[in-house]
Amino acid sequence: MPWGRSGSAALLLFSGRVIGRYKARDPSPTEMSVEPWASPQDQAAAELSHSEHTDTPPSQDQEQHPDKLCLDSFWSEVENIQQGSGYADDCSRRDSKHSEEGEQEEQWLADAGLSTLISEDTETVDKTALLSTLTKTQAEAVKRRVETYTLRKRNKPPPRDVRDIFSSQTLVSESQHSEDPAQNSMASVAKSPLSAVTPEHQRGTPKDEYFITDVAYCEQAVILIKQAKLPQNNSQRRKEDGTLPRVICPKCRLGVTRIQDLSHADMKKVRQLALIDMTALCDLLELEVKRHKTGKRKNPESPLFGVPLATLLENDQKLKPSASIPLLLQELLSFLEKKGIDSEGILRVPGSQSRIKLLQQNLEANFYSRHVRWDEVSPNDAAALLKKFIRELPAPLLTAEYLNNFSAVREITELKQKLHMLNLLILLLPEPNRNTLKALLEFLSKVVSKEKKNRMNLWAVATIMAPNLFLHKAVPSRLTEGGEKGQAEKAADVMRLLIRYQDLLWTIPNFLMSQVRRLNENSNRRYQLYDRRFKNLLRKIHTDSREKPEKNSEPHRTVKIQVGELESSTMDYQLNLNSRASDLLAQFYRQFLRSPENGKGKMRRNGSVAYSDCALYEVGGNIGEHCLDPDTHLLDLYNSNPGGEWIIKRRPSCSRGL
Repeated sequence: MPWGRSGSAALLLFSGRVIGRYKARDPSPTEMSVEPWASPQDQAAAELSHSEHTDTPPSQDQEQHPDKLCLDSFWSEVENIQQGSGYADDCSRRDSKHSEEGEQEEQWLADAGLSTLISEDTETVDKTALLSTLTKTQAEAVKRRVETYTLRKRNKPPPRDVRDIFSSQTLVSESQHSEDPAQNSMASVAKSPLSAVTPEHQRGTPKDEYFITDVAYCEQAVILIKQAKLPQNNSQRRKEDGTLPRVICPKCRLGVTRIQDLSHADMKKVRQLALIDMTALCDLLELEVKRHKTGKRKNPESPLFGVPLATLLENDQKLKPSASIPLLLQELLSFLEKKGIDSEGILRVPGSQSRIKLLQQNLEANFYSRHVRWDEVSPNDAAALLKKFIRELPAPLLTAEYLNNFSAVREITELKQKLHMLNLLILLLPEPNRNTLKALLEFLSKVVSKEKKNRMNLWAVATIMAPNLFLHKAVPSRLTEGGEKGQAEKAADVMRLLIRYQDLLWTIPNFLMSQVRRLNENSNRRYQLYDRRFKNLLRKIHTDSREKPEKNSEPHRTVKIQVGELESSTMDYQLNLNSRASDLLAQFYRQFLRSPENGKGKMRRNGSVAYSDCALYEVGGNIGEHCLDPDTHLLDLYNSNPGGEWIIKRRPSCSRGL
């Protein structure tokens, strides 16, 4: 199982001696940082931020805080939103309201897949499977919601007693927790001094941050909170100075799992577990976040603006089935990348209000008929219309449910915990919102990469875009309670983190992958609810029926191929300690696509390989469907999921935004 290796990796990285050794060399293939996943434009933006390490004179991008121009632009944008969109407190109260007493907890339990805890349903298999995967801190967060619901619903028939729900038969026993390697690694971390976890900050250079994903974020917060209370560690805390360090995330032997790599069924479970962990993290950090629900709104008159994101995307997919973001947004971003990304002050310089209105009317009348003359459009007008499209969505792009959670990130002091919270919130977004946000952030990263031409550094882009994402008339916000510099800077800081670390935030942490695997395993073991003797008998039969590999022999797997003319083919692959998914795919290309005697799928005349977009998937066992990272160690995967099949097939065609 990967937990052993991942847990030990977490323990090693939390050792001061090992961290010091890592800093002395470049990251190896067994480590991953945000930068290698970025597009060339994103890498250029990263290089600009890394110029802080040199002795060159400081540029705008090296500023540790937004300058006066950025702050003025921020409040000008807020004022424009309030005037142009009819933003008002009374409107906010009318369109959005807090849930009734007990309703928030009820909705939370439903979203977490635990609504049976407050119902009279006797079916307990799904509840037992989910609860058995939770850590101690996650289980406590669930227990608090059930208790709160019980107190607020006293006038209604009482639900099941909390003590019955969280009995030893339902949750993982203490002995099981103690045997968990990840728990052991965190226990070892707790004994180490904070100086070992956080090396001394080097003057003038932002230190690297190590982003551990093998252990639940809420459990990491428990350790950090305990260490922060130690008096000898108060002076050793890293001081936040506004600079953004490089974030290194050690790659586990099962590779990186990106959001689009999992099936919809497994992503639903990821969202349930992410909600529980995020809530537990909010409890620990004492972040009181009220959940809002958007009221009913009248149907929009425009076919493009003010339309619910899911509805707009559904309509666009009838024209282009592979679309993952609205076609209008895709067209605006494409135009701005070609014509406006080099324009000085792009996004900040306002366009002509009369021209913007005419452009909107033109798009509403002619967009789908393709009769829009983009060569006559001003980049500043298109940028203004882009921002207008986002803020006129009937519900916030970050959703009414989680907008306040995103805003609350600015109250967290530790960078690592800010990224933990943002990572979980990204996972919680509906797919249309998440894809649209990713497409927007990719564009903003490209704008930053052209700072020398457009004079828009990371702070400038973040401050001008933050109000458009964090202000919405459907959800009341404290951002407009005054023009304090701190409010603007904190909101822009969250936007800055989304732009800078977007590739890291769009991955699924290892601990959630492990919990999903255990959840699938536990859901399949319905005999757990039977009596112990029968359960042991079934386990013995199951064990004896397995084929035992011969001693001193390396296992091999039969890989199915579902590619074009090779639909029903198979390929044998011998596993060893160093086998990776990329090696298996290389053998597939050699054996099936480059072999002269194989008439199917040969190389093209220009030398390129047919079906170059193939990937290796694991299907079944303790996972639904999982597209594997090329660096996945196959022997570890085999041991982690022996019941899964391996299939080579083409990646689904995906539009921009994934």
